[in-house]
Amino acid sequence: MQAAPIPDNEAERLAALYELLILDTPPEERYDKIARFAADEFDVPIVLVSLLDTNRQWFKASVGTDLCETAREYSFCSHVILRDEILVIPDAQDDVRFADNPIVVGPPHIRFYAGAPLATAPDIRLGTLCLIDRRPRTLDALELGILGTLRDLVVMEMKRVEEAQDG
Repeated sequence: MQAAPIPDNEAERLAALYELLILDTPPEERYDKIARFAADEFDVPIVLVSLLDTNRQWFKASVGTDLCETAREYSFCSHVILRDEILVIPDAQDDVRFADNPIVVGPPHIRFYAGAPLATAPDIRLGTLCLIDRRPRTLDALELGILGTLRDLVVMEMKRVEEAQDG
């Protein structure tokens, strides 16, 4: 397993995350609806709105798992926040970064992963909207566009809440 490096702007990224006052808050229907829609649209068993804290990946919304967080060191999300583009892993067992990851070789047995970074400002990626399947697969251009649009909806909700807190 290859742990993702810590982003160069980690302190700034964490400050932006903490300013949202979103970590460890109760589920909210606006995020849950997006996650449920994504699960149905992409026919995947697991969808997460995931936020990356210092040592954990915390789930603001989830479909298909009762977990509310996992260790950051195992998270695919920690790789996604290093880039602006959607990261697609067709088969995690064939990817040297993830092949021996505990969440690939053990429950929930991740094979396919697609994560869209949640950026609230340029180069400030706080987490992901991600799709997870227990079987290998890929996304076509249309599906990548839909995932990007759903990611944009999550970011809009995050910014709306931030503006409400500021105002």
